[in-house]
Amino acid sequence: MLFIVSWTISPDNRDAAIARFLKTGGAPPAGVTMHGRWHAVGSSAGFGIAEASDFVPIQQWVLQWNDLMSMDVHAALTDEQIAPLLAATAAR
Repeated sequence: MLFIVSWTISPDNRDAAIARFLKTGGAPPAGVTMHGRWHAVGSSAGFGIAEASDFVPIQQWVLQWNDLMSMDVHAALTDEQIAPLLAATAAR
């Protein structure tokens, strides 16, 4: 399963989040593959695309960081996965 993981870091937690990221590289736990991560210019926000076969390691990852930032996780579909669903909806 693919997941869109977005985050926002409050100004109060900025320095602690930077220090943890530099120490750990922000790597997700075993069971989660990071496909990419993007950081917003001029902001303490960003998002990443991750893949996991189970929700548990995704939640572990969130718990590693949500003391310093707000994180939102959404299951995601590729174009190939959503197209048949859209076609079925449009056919009604």
